[in-house]
Formats: sequence, C-alpha cells, structure tokens
Amino acid sequence: MRLQRCLAPTLGLCLAASVAGAWAADVGVAIQFAEPGVYGRVDIGRYPQPQVIVSTPVIAVPPPAPPPVPEEPVYLWVPPEHQAHWREHCHEYHACGRPVYFVHHDWYRDHVMAQRHREEHRGEARDYRDHERERGRD
Repeated sequence: MRLQRCLAPTLGLCLAASVAGAWAADVGVAIQFAEPGVYGRVDIGRYPQPQVIVSTPVIAVPPPAPPPVPEEPVYLWVPPEHQAHWREHCHEYHACGRPVYFVHHDWYRDHVMAQRHREEHRGEARDYRDHERERGRD
C-alpha cells in the first residue's frame, strides 16, 4: 500500500513531463532573411548546400542542460566581426549553445539574395511587354 502511494504520484509526474516535452517539440519558427545588410539565420531548404567558413559547427556557449536529441546545426550569415567574437554576439541570433555554420557572403548573395530578387521582380518583364503591346509596339 505504501509503495502504491509513492509510485502513483511519481508516475503521474513522469507522464506529465513527457507530454509537455512532446508538446514543446512541435513548436518551430522559420525566419528568412534576404535583404542586403540584414544578417541572421539562413533557411537553406530550397538552396544548394552552402559554402561555410568553418567546416565544423561553432558553439559559443554550452546549453544549460544537454538536449534529449542533438540539435541540428543552424546556418547563419553574419558580419565578420560577429563571427570573430561569436560569444559576444550569439544571443543576437538566438544561437548561443547551438551548433552554427557561418555562411560565406558570396554564397548568400549568389543564392539567397538572387532568388529573392527574382521572386520580387518576376512579373515586371511581363508588365513591360503588356505595356508595349498596348502602345502598338509589339
């Protein structure tokens, strides 16, 4: 009887903790940057494998407790000064304690910024052709 009184609350707490952990794991945020001078996380899902500055991820500050599952590395495009003094700047990117790959500026410009530019200006050529047709210059 005594064992049941001790065991029931313990099992209840374990179950509650596992449910809360599973719920928290479902939360995710993806932020995309593609404007000149705006540094930050790079979502590489639709781009080719980036050229990184260091071949192994950098961890500025160890996490307070080891995560149950190893975290995936984060790809970041940051100014060279931030990379050089990563411990001082990792909090600005919410990446302290996370493995980080720093993406080369040229790769970011050629892939992310170029793709964003194409998406933003996709209809402009067609609009110009339509305008010329209306004026009788087809």
